[in-house]
Amino acid sequence: MKKILVCFGTRPEAIKMCVLVHELRKSGFEVSVCVTAQHRQMLDQVLDFFELKPNYDLDIMSPNQTLNGLSGRIFIKMDEVIDDFIPDLILVHGDTTTSSICAWAGFNKGIKVGHIEAGLRTYNKYSPFPEEMNRQITGRLADFHFAPTENSKNNLIQEKTPSDSILVTGNTVIDALLWTVNKIEINDTNDKIKELSNLIDFNKRVILVTGHRRENFGDGIENICSALLEIAKQEDVEVVYPVHLNPNIKEPVERLLSKNKNIHLISPLDYSTFVWMMKKSYLIITDSGGVQEEAPSLGKPVLVMRDTTERPEAVKAGTVKLVGTNCEGIINSTVELLNNFDLYQKMSQAYNPYGDGKSCERIAAFLRLTL
Repeated sequence: MKKILVCFGTRPEAIKMCVLVHELRKSGFEVSVCVTAQHRQMLDQVLDFFELKPNYDLDIMSPNQTLNGLSGRIFIKMDEVIDDFIPDLILVHGDTTTSSICAWAGFNKGIKVGHIEAGLRTYNKYSPFPEEMNRQITGRLADFHFAPTENSKNNLIQEKTPSDSILVTGNTVIDALLWTVNKIEINDTNDKIKELSNLIDFNKRVILVTGHRRENFGDGIENICSALLEIAKQEDVEVVYPVHLNPNIKEPVERLLSKNKNIHLISPLDYSTFVWMMKKSYLIITDSGGVQEEAPSLGKPVLVMRDTTERPEAVKAGTVKLVGTNCEGIINSTVELLNNFDLYQKMSQAYNPYGDGKSCERIAAFLRLTL
């Protein structure tokens, strides 16, 4: 039986990898899960929801950790994990420090590496930072590349990646989303959903906001908050903002927005509640990558508070629009969507280019033939 070590550390990675772990085990692989716990609390919520217990928990999170300090701790601890499990393959996801360092640790030990969500690029090493270089580094180290779209595959081929090592799969986040929607429909409430139902007036148009990107620390998040204050002046709108725990986000958001009656600052949501919240929202403003992929499957327009995106397929399809972190740009694009129903319909009904919910099946089938 072939042995696969699946490594992740943050909530977005976990959402996209947990369903894959279940599929790989169903397909006959011996799978061990290693979490670095780059995000501790938010990671644990996802693991509980997807009913997974890690075999290895590196627990490397520390207050105000630097990227170099984080990387060093992962390198050291991954040696022990690899020596204990001796995998045939290490699978990592996307663009985090966990992904690039775990891939590098595997390479250094002579273990093959597979990269889920491979080939996304902006070709600007500082946008998003550090994610763009994490992706490129992981792509150079990987033996197998599971690209979500043809565009991602083309990026890899342009970088002279062997075409027979690339498989276009769709994005596993759609697998996770559909799995979650089904679970919500079976049991459509929890204590947090009941709390939000009482807190938020869903007779108004609800705008869901998420913002956490490192490149938006400082002026970026201040501009975002200024825009939200202006948007919230509309009486038929309520803004709901689950605030990231990072103090570089939490402090300015609470300082600038906490006194506005039309803005609800809430604690980070577990994944199922966040999906429920997306379904209940009118539109979404975000700097997240995953939300750009998920929301279109729920028919929700997305305004992306970034200057670049490694997901140009969504922009081309019309499901998302880049608005940057310029205050005026965020306000104008939001007001336009609120006032122009034809534009809203066009965005909400556009085809989602990120998959059909069968990405994990495709990856497992490829590995059965390859390993």
